[in-house]
Parts: sequence; C-alpha cells; structure tokens
Amino acid sequence: MLAGAALVARSAWDKGGLGVATGQGARQVRDYRLADSTKDLANAELAIARGVRDGDGKAPSAEELVTRALAAMGTMSAFVSQGDVVVVKPNIGWDRMPIHAANTNPDVVGAVVKLALAAGAKKVVVADGSCNDPNRCFQRSGIWKSAYDNGAEVVLPAEHHYRTMRLQGDVLDEWPVFTTLVNADKVINVPVAKHHNLAKFTAAMKNWYGVLGGRRNRLHQNIDTSIADLATFMRPTLTIIDATRVLMRNGPQGGNIDDTRELLTVVASVDQVAADAYACTLIGQHRDNLPYLKTAHDRGIGTMYWENLRTKEV
Repeated sequence: MLAGAALVARSAWDKGGLGVATGQGARQVRDYRLADSTKDLANAELAIARGVRDGDGKAPSAEELVTRALAAMGTMSAFVSQGDVVVVKPNIGWDRMPIHAANTNPDVVGAVVKLALAAGAKKVVVADGSCNDPNRCFQRSGIWKSAYDNGAEVVLPAEHHYRTMRLQGDVLDEWPVFTTLVNADKVINVPVAKHHNLAKFTAAMKNWYGVLGGRRNRLHQNIDTSIADLATFMRPTLTIIDATRVLMRNGPQGGNIDDTRELLTVVASVDQVAADAYACTLIGQHRDNLPYLKTAHDRGIGTMYWENLRTKEV
C-alpha cells in the first residue's frame, strides 16, 4: 500500500508560486481553534511535561509525557469530540531515523493518535509534505508504522491531494495546499523542536511548510514573513511540540547524533506562537531573535510572551 502511494507521490507538483498577482476571492484561513478552549480556568493554556531517567536508566515513555501535558490542559477530550475527523501534522520532512531528531518522534505521534481515538475521533489522519522522498521519510522516521499501529490513516503527498488556495499573505498569495491537511474537524500540529540554519529555530509555526506544494525553497528568501503567513493561514486546535530528543545545531536535516540532546520534554498549547516562544529556549534561543514570532504576535495570531498564559509544568 505504502509503495503504491509513493509512486504517486513522485508526481511533480509545482504550480504554485511566489508573488502571484492578486486575484479575486477572500483569504482562505483554516481556523480549527475552539472558541471555549480557554474558558476553564483550571486548565493550562501552555503545559510543559518533563521527564528524567530513573535510577535504572529508564526514561518515561513518549505516551506518558504527552498524556501528562494534556492532562494539565483538560485531557484530549477537551479538544476532540465524538465523531471528529482529526488530522495530525508531524514533521516528516527528512530521510532520517528517530535518533537524529530531524523528524517528530514516532512514539509522540502514536500517542497523539491513540489519545485522539480514545477521545472519540471517528478517524485520525497523519500526513505531511516531505522534503526528501516521502516513501523513505515516512518509513525511516518510524512515523508511518507508529501511526498505522495506533489506528491512524496515513496519507503521503501526491499531486491529486493538492489544490490552489488563496492565503493572501505578505509573501504567500496563491499556493497549492495539501488538502488532506486542511480538510478536517480538528487539526493537531505535532512538530519537533530543533535548530534551523535559516530560521534559527523551528517547531510549530515553521511546521506548516509541510502544508504547501510547489517550490517551497523559494520562500527561504523571506523566511520569517512566510512562516508568519502560514501561521495566519493555519490555526490548529492544539499544538504538541516533541522535545524528547532535540537537534541542537546543524538543522533542519541533522544526521549527526552528536548534534542531538535528550530532553524528555513535551510542550502543549492552544497558542502556537507561545509554544514556539517557549520551546526555542530549549535550544538556547530567545524569542527576540526570531522575527517571525514578533510578526505573528503583532498580527494577533498568538502571544510571544508565553509567561502571560496559564502555564503548568508537570
């Protein structure tokens, strides 16, 4: 099944563009946030689950860390309802193994899928637009197997999954969008926290690059604005950042285990901007050094001052 999907995924798709002339039609924002997700003052708006190895060297499982973070926010049931179609968007960009920390930890993805189904989701779909060959990325990352084993449908990028949408951003106007990632009742963004050689840090907001087709590398000419444009377009129900093992330098592809560090941390939030503003500190970065955070903050997408949210460390 996967091999067949990979053949389709090799089809070229480069019909989107940068600087497309403004046409007719309203901005097509995809806003999956819950209007009442912050009403319960007992629940955190930003949760940080940390783990340590015990005396025998055993680390807490990814599922335990994800469950702990979500419990601080009211559990997955606060975000996923009976009968929902839920799309989970990990980072599956690179032909790397989990130990390289270039992609989301497959066990984190599996835990999110499992918890969404347990909360009553009718279907959970895991998808991403890979940078390297999708077949190899999905398999070598371990994400295809983990997602499938936990009951998710896995969709690789292929030309027939894309259609042009109007983002009306400062950099992104019309662009081909991976419709699997935007046709849902709920969307959960599950990036990995890591260094990025151009953006300095990548996690939640930068992870939306995987929604786009076309020659995405052209967006690197104005990477901070393009990241903010994407975060304007995609407003997830929930963000869950994998920082169980973090690529500290030479990102985003990595490839050297010595560049990674085990942090055994999961960050969850209803605010993707705050999630990034906090998570960047895990690689020694600061929000003031990331222009896309200020742009997103100024646009009202979220707050870069994460400490102003109801925060719990568990």
